[in-house]
Amino acid sequence: MTAHGKHKAAGTLALDLLRGEHQRVRNLFGEFDSLKGLDDEDERKAELVDEICYELTLHTMIEEEIFYPVLRSAIGDDDLMDEADVEHAGARELISQLEVMYPGDDHFDATVAVLGEEVGHHMDKEEGEMFDAARRAGIDFERLGEQLAARRAELEEDLSSPAGTIDAMEPHEGARRARRPPD
Repeated sequence: MTAHGKHKAAGTLALDLLRGEHQRVRNLFGEFDSLKGLDDEDERKAELVDEICYELTLHTMIEEEIFYPVLRSAIGDDDLMDEADVEHAGARELISQLEVMYPGDDHFDATVAVLGEEVGHHMDKEEGEMFDAARRAGIDFERLGEQLAARRAELEEDLSSPAGTIDAMEPHEGARRARRPPD
């Protein structure tokens, strides 16, 4: 591989990492969708919603702490970045609702569906408009990717400790609720 090819591959590290997280979340929503209408799958639905909430919470944290500030300063498009911040706030609100709901509750499936639609739209916009703007701005994606991966690993390590939890409404502080007990 040439030095140029090597740089090009490394140069997309941050965007590949974020795109990979987006795909993981899309897959979880897809699996949840496949269980709609199946009452005997409530335990799996609860597990999937916990995974969705966990993944989205970690993802939004690394974006808000690292990716968005870098992008905001590099592209100078406050409208695009403000919209992304508001979309994250909307996702946190729906996540907080889901963290206290159970499969079979009124609006449980609908809340998951709305979260999936809103997050899907947000991810599409990021992977299109936002990633394109980041490429044009000449951001060091290799360094940024290393920072994103390190922060994600740090958050995951914090969560694996006995006291480590995250609350979706307080993405930078607080505690995530324990998994739902089975009915």
